[in-house]
This record gives sequence, structure tokens and C-alpha cells, in this order.
Amino acid sequence: MAAKFLLKASPLRPRLAIVLGSGFDCPLDPSPPGLIVPYKKVPGYPVVGVAGHSGTVAVGKLNGVPVILLCGRCHYYEGHPMSSVTFAVRSLAHYGIRCLLLTNAAGGLNPRFRPGQLMIIKDHLNFMGENPLRGRASKDLPRFIDLTGLYDLTLRQLLERAAKAAGCKLHEGIFAAVSGPSYETPAEINAFRRLGADAIGMSTVPEAIVAHQCGLKVAALSCITNPAAGLSPAPLCHDEVLQTAARVRQTAREIFSRFALLLSQIPEPSA
Repeated sequence: MAAKFLLKASPLRPRLAIVLGSGFDCPLDPSPPGLIVPYKKVPGYPVVGVAGHSGTVAVGKLNGVPVILLCGRCHYYEGHPMSSVTFAVRSLAHYGIRCLLLTNAAGGLNPRFRPGQLMIIKDHLNFMGENPLRGRASKDLPRFIDLTGLYDLTLRQLLERAAKAAGCKLHEGIFAAVSGPSYETPAEINAFRRLGADAIGMSTVPEAIVAHQCGLKVAALSCITNPAAGLSPAPLCHDEVLQTAARVRQTAREIFSRFALLLSQIPEPSA
């Protein structure tokens, strides 16, 4: 129902979708005007209730390239089941999207990372205590999927090129996903660091797993908004997350725009 609704709402047929996490935004080209629809009007889309997530779907062009934007997401910590957290991604697959760029705000664990810097996710550690594929198996999709190469190398390389053209250096690292909503303890952060995590957050991994199951190519980008617990004397708060994300908003927009253009120049594989 959601995919049919969006297909009827706009004649554009993007191959790229971008999920905009806390503090991110990405205005579409002003001409021709794009379509903007609140989640509450899209059948099946959950309500978004966290600051920094507007809860709208936008279909239009970015740097002349057709795209669909999910402006905000619902989170597992809000009490939503994983089926709701990942519903929008499944709808994008039915819609016809082939590539998905996920974004989030994250705490930095790697001492080389500073607030306001961006990290390409090359792999993840799932500590959310839940897997989005748990439950009744789909008739049309594999259940036991291999997550090797989940974060597509070609898309990661395109992000690197886009960032370089925008004058921004990207880190690359491993993202640890936790359920939240409380921030982690210093002891937990120390454990995650020992396990190899470079950044930590409360989203993205369920969407990435479901997108991979649906056959989408996935890339993910974290904005390092603060040092994780125990790595700074300042207490953690969501306002700091939003303020830091806002500082890099323009740079992120430039990266998204250049990424969309670079991706559009790669021919789609023949059926």
C-alpha cells in the first residue's frame, strides 16, 4: 500500500533513497517542485516522535537526479516493533529503489574522531538485542542472509569521491548499534571500544539488514556529534547531538548532492 501510494503521488522513479537521521536535512531542487508528504498520510508509516526528525517523505530531484528522501525515522527505543522500524525500508524496496543511503548521529569511540566529523560505516556490531528478520519467514525473501559486504564497497567509494569534491575528509569505521534510549555507561563504552567499535548509535542497523535482505545496495554515514560516555567530562544530551549535526548540515548536503550525481552516472545492470 505504501509503495503504491508513493508511485501514484509522483511520476518520478528514483533509484536512490536517503534516510535522514537526527539533525540532517537535504533540500531538493526547487524546480520542478518536489512532492512532500507527512508520514501519517502514507499507509503503514509509523509516527515519528523524536526531535530532529520531521517525519516526511520527499520525492524530487537532487542535483538534477531523481531521489526519495525519508526525513526522519522511528526508533526501536520509542516502543515500536522492528517491523515498524523497518517498514519504510521495505516499502522503498517495493517502490523500486535500488540503492539506500542511511544517515545517523553517533557518539565517537575512536579517539581520532572529533565532533562534527563524518564516518562511513564499513561494518557494524548489533547490540540492540533484536534482529529485524526474527519472526515468520517471508515467502519471497531469504531468511538466513549473509551480511558480508552489507555496506557496499562501490557506494562507499562514491561517498569518498563526493566528500573529497566537497572538501570534506571522511573517516571509515565500525558502527555499534544499541537499543537506547539511555546513553551507554563508561564501562560499556570501554567494552565496545575493545570490540572494535569506532562509533555508537541507536538506529541504522535494522534498516541496513532489511535493505540487504530486499536486495538493495546499502551505504551508511554517521555524523560524530559527541564523544561517547566517559571520553569527555561533559554530560551527554540530545540537544548537543542536534547542535553538532546542524553545524555540518551544509557539508552533508553537498556530499549527498554530489553522491547522487555520481551514482546516476553508473549504468544500471541489465535485467
